[in-house]
Amino acid sequence: MSNVHAFIDNEVKTNDVVLFMKGTPQFPMCGFSGQVVQILDYLGVPYKGINVLEDESVRQGIKDYSNWPTIPQLYVKGEFIGGCDIVREMFQSGELQSFLSEKGIPVRVPEKG
Repeated sequence: MSNVHAFIDNEVKTNDVVLFMKGTPQFPMCGFSGQVVQILDYLGVPYKGINVLEDESVRQGIKDYSNWPTIPQLYVKGEFIGGCDIVREMFQSGELQSFLSEKGIPVRVPEKG
């Protein structure tokens, strides 16, 4: 299990924004993963998607790593942000955009009108 932990730890620490998800950013395999992808894409945030369906040890390993029972899981600059509900609530309140900007992650602000 330690090599899975090391893999996850490396991904979280070497990518500014990483999303552990079911499926890929181009083809999400569950609605919750799809919602987080839509939010990140809408904001123009560069991120790496990791498909937990490709490897059962990663699927279980990320839950153990974060002590969080569900997928997707979003990490920014090594920090666990949360799953779909938390990301969606942060996005709707504007907190996600502020958090990403504070961490130096480029965010596209949609034009109003």
